[in-house]
Amino acid sequence: MNIRYFFHNDTFTFTYIVSDTSTKKCAVIDPVLDYNIHTGRTKTTFADKIIEYINDNNLTVEWLLETHAHADHITAANYLKREIGGKTGIGENIKEVIKFWVPIFNTESDTPLNGSQFDHLFKDQEIINIGNLDVKIIYTPGHTPACVSYLIKDSIFVGDTIFMPHMGTARTDFPGGSSKTLYQSIQKIYQLPNETKIYVGHDYPPEGQKPEAVSTVLEQKQKNNMINQEISESEYVSLRNSKNKGKPVPNLLLPSIQVNIRCGDFGKKENNTNYIKIPINKI
Repeated sequence: MNIRYFFHNDTFTFTYIVSDTSTKKCAVIDPVLDYNIHTGRTKTTFADKIIEYINDNNLTVEWLLETHAHADHITAANYLKREIGGKTGIGENIKEVIKFWVPIFNTESDTPLNGSQFDHLFKDQEIINIGNLDVKIIYTPGHTPACVSYLIKDSIFVGDTIFMPHMGTARTDFPGGSSKTLYQSIQKIYQLPNETKIYVGHDYPPEGQKPEAVSTVLEQKQKNNMINQEISESEYVSLRNSKNKGKPVPNLLLPSIQVNIRCGDFGKKENNTNYIKIPINKI
């Protein structure tokens, strides 16, 4: 197995390419589309780096995997599928997220409530394959109801469930989020062998330091500043909830959620133009 990651500087997001060296099959996890909120313009500069790496290494894309419907960047899954193929996949509980947001955006006409815009909706503990690699889907809700992690051999890709030890964990104040649920989800990760590598979805390094993508279960249990092995569920819930208070909404929340619950599609065009809807006094 080979793991290659790319860091999207504008959104502090890691995109991962996991490949089976024996078959040259690969999966892309949490790809990012460049989007300028001020101009409404998209670019594929970052996604094209993913394509370049895949082509240069003669890889074939089997899966385009989302850990959840992101609120801080727009997925490039739709673009990558058109350009290099692959099946899109996300946890089955994305249907809960879709059903919450579609009425707010009034997008019933172009956002299927059953999740059929994704090629596959994963069940908890389901096994899929990247070539000869087994990928175990583990539901890890709490940040959102739809969050999943992907366990591949001795590595797990956790999206926003847990961050590097100095950052703690994801927020839990999005619709359907729960600090108690997130605590329980992270315990699933902590039950894995100590040497298991944890690949995070984001890092926000101090100025002058490089972003870090990977820790281990042992490091997290010993050093995570919000949820190490000494912190009880009630202590974590109190700490997480206090940190949620007054936390600003992500800048790209409304564009990202609106597009990401369509698997990266911008919806029906009007007069040959796509639009992002911004509901007034709804959020």
